[in-house]
Amino acid sequence: MHKILVAAVAACLVVVVLFSGCGGTTTGSSEASAGTDATTAPAGTAAADSQGGQLTGDPIVIGAVVSTTGPNAPLGEPERMALELFEKQINAAGGVLGRPLDVVVLDDQSNAKEAVTATQRLLQQEKAVAVIGASGSASTLAMKAITAQAGIPQIAMAASNNITSEPPSDWIWRVAPEDDLAVERAVSHVAEGLRVTKIAVLYDENAFGSSGLAQIEKVKDRYGIEVVAKESYKTDETDLTAQLTKLKGSNPEALIVWGTNPGPAVAAKNLKQLAWDIPYVGSHGIANAKFIELAGEAAEGVTFPTTKILFPESITDPEQKALIEKLITDYTAEFGQAPNHFSSHGWDGIAVLVAAIEQAKSTEPAALQAALNGLTDFTGADGIFTYTATDHDGLKVDDLIMVRVEGGKWALAQ
Repeated sequence: MHKILVAAVAACLVVVVLFSGCGGTTTGSSEASAGTDATTAPAGTAAADSQGGQLTGDPIVIGAVVSTTGPNAPLGEPERMALELFEKQINAAGGVLGRPLDVVVLDDQSNAKEAVTATQRLLQQEKAVAVIGASGSASTLAMKAITAQAGIPQIAMAASNNITSEPPSDWIWRVAPEDDLAVERAVSHVAEGLRVTKIAVLYDENAFGSSGLAQIEKVKDRYGIEVVAKESYKTDETDLTAQLTKLKGSNPEALIVWGTNPGPAVAAKNLKQLAWDIPYVGSHGIANAKFIELAGEAAEGVTFPTTKILFPESITDPEQKALIEKLITDYTAEFGQAPNHFSSHGWDGIAVLVAAIEQAKSTEPAALQAALNGLTDFTGADGIFTYTATDHDGLKVDDLIMVRVEGGKWALAQ
C-alpha cells in the first residue's frame, strides 16, 4: 500500500492512505484515458515485457522522503505523484521480480531534521531496501550520512553538487540534473542567447542556492561573464527589495536568481515594483507552474533551464520521447494536471532502483550498488543515464533546455 507519512516523533506519525481508486481525474482525450490502462507497466522495466502475472512473496519496500508541506512542496508534490503512478502501474503489470512493490513516502516538511527522522524510520521500521530523496538539497545531504553508514542505496532528487561530489558518496546516486549542468545551461544562455557580459546574482543562502552561486563563479570566466554584484536571501523572506536595490546599483546587464519558490517569485514581483527592466534568468528550481502562479504577470519573460518533459518535441532520442509522451498522458489522466520537471525526478528515482533490482535479481545492498554503478544508457524522463563507480550523476548538459515564460505559459527559449 502506498502511504504518505509526516516525519516527526514516531508516536505522532499519522498514516494517510493515498490510493483513492484507479480512475483519477481525467481531463484529456480518449487517448489519455487509454494511457492509464492498469496493465501497462512503466517503460524500461521487466514488468513492461511480462505485462502481468501473479504477485507473490513479501513486498519489496522502497522508501522515499519528499516535501509535501513547507517551501519545497511545489517540488515534492509532483515527485510524490510520479512515485504513486509508477508503483500503481508496475504492481498491476506484475511487480518487481514477481513481488509487489511498496513505496513508503514520508514528508520531511521541507526540513532537514525531519528528513533525518524520516530516513531512520524507513530503514529501521519500514525495512526499506533503498531510499529516494529528498526534494531539497539540505534534506538530501542530511539523509546521505545515514544511508552511507547503513550501506543502503539512496537516489537523490536534489541538485547541489556536493550531494555526490563530496564523501560519503559510495551509496548515493542522482537523477536530477546537478547544479553544474543547470548553471552551465543558464550561463551559456546569458552569454550566447542574451549576449551580455555583466551579471548580478541573487541567491538563496541555503544549500541549493549556495551551490548554484559556487558553480556560477566556477564557469563565468569560460563564457566571458563578470559577476558585478551578488546578494543572498533567506528562503522564507517575503520582500527582496533591499537586495535588488543594491544589485541594481552595480549596473548589471542581466540578473540570475538561484533558488526555489517562493523566493524567485518574490524577486520577480519586486523587480516589477522597482520598475527595473532587466533580463531575469532563473534556476531549474522554478521549473513548475507554481512560479507563474506566485509571480503572476511578473513571471513574464523569465527564462530558466529545465529537463525536456515540458517540451517533448525537443527530444531527439525516440525511446525517451516515447517514455515522456506516455508519462504525460498517464500522469495527466491520473492527476488532472501535466507532469513537470520535478515529476521526472520522482519517476526516474524509482525507475533506476527498479532497473537495478531487476538487473541484480536481488535486493541485497551490495548487489544493488554494483547494478547501479553499471547502469548504462538507461532511458529516463530526465534524460539518458549512465552511472559508473566514479560518476553517480549520470546526466549531461544536453539533457537540459532553456524555457521562457510567455503569456503565462512555457515557450522554448533556445
